Amino acid sequence: MKKKLLISTDCFLPRWDGIARFLKEIIPPLSKEFDVSVVCPQFPGEMPKLPVTHLHRYPLLKIRFGDIYFSWASTSDIRKHVEQADIVFNHTLGPIGLAAMKAANRLDVPLVSYVHSIDWELASRAVKYGKFVVELFVKMLVRWKYNKCDMLITPSTGVSDMLSVHGIRTKKETVPLGVDVRRFVPSASKAMAKKAIGLDSRELVVGFCGRIGREKDLPTLLKAFRRVQHKHKVRLLIVGAGIEESEFKNPRITLTGAVDNVVPYLQAMDVFVLPSLTETSSLATMEAMACGVPVIATPVGSVKEYVEDGVNGFIFPRQDVDVLSEKLNALLKSAKVRETVGAAGRQTITFRATWEQTAQKISRILHELTS
Repeated sequence: MKKKLLISTDCFLPRWDGIARFLKEIIPPLSKEFDVSVVCPQFPGEMPKLPVTHLHRYPLLKIRFGDIYFSWASTSDIRKHVEQADIVFNHTLGPIGLAAMKAANRLDVPLVSYVHSIDWELASRAVKYGKFVVELFVKMLVRWKYNKCDMLITPSTGVSDMLSVHGIRTKKETVPLGVDVRRFVPSASKAMAKKAIGLDSRELVVGFCGRIGREKDLPTLLKAFRRVQHKHKVRLLIVGAGIEESEFKNPRITLTGAVDNVVPYLQAMDVFVLPSLTETSSLATMEAMACGVPVIATPVGSVKEYVEDGVNGFIFPRQDVDVLSEKLNALLKSAKVRETVGAAGRQTITFRATWEQTAQKISRILHELTS
């Protein structure tokens, strides 16, 4: 008989973000090893089919924290689900995640958390005011709750080290994010890829893909784009949804909103930019590299571990519009450089983890904690 695995998360489909995409990839292989149930928010939209035994969704509250949503999680109801589980696999520190963690601790159910973000950095950068107070409070909460877990899974050794530095003593194991390099592939024709999503094939395309949140620092990208748009026939393609969408009102900016399949949009890009102030791994950057798109990124999280400046991508200091503009201009004026750097980026990602390998490592950890 399969062991019962309860996944708790405050970010889930049909809302598309990094955590939701992660779970969409690992739930199918995990369901072959476990009887999987999920407690999650009830985001609007059509829920894709997943091989889960039970899906328990809780209504959203009308308040939000930047572009982070909260749900009305019934602690007593979540406790009942935890009681029926052999292990809890948590992914967030929102109302649902915290309720599941609390119940697991009280019921002595093994508890594992995957660390998708540096929460105190994410929270402090998601608000306009009171950043210091928010960062201090969230750091205390993270330290308290993660020290009550049986295991933490991190996407990189850098994240593990950072958690340890901040007093989180729980045993940690690194399991990198996977990339499906069979699906995320370079386009056969860049011109046809642009036409396929309704763009002018004669324009160069600078792109971003992900949640539109304050911590993504899209204003830096917008400032740099305004500088280079007068030198090149170029379009800015923003793939995603969130806050501050009104800033993209420009005839040379295309905002797609949330999309289920990002591959055609990445394939249409000539340059991908990650201007984020905080990340752990940046799945979107790895997927862009898998599509052979040259990337320009900030040195956040493990990005600096797989992007080698000037070799398989470019690095620029956070919020440095001057450097980003220079690197954008250099890539936009040289098709040969774009091709060379993009090919090197794909080669880098090809040798990283696949989703199958990611799921296998997670499955091993979960089995070991329930044996």
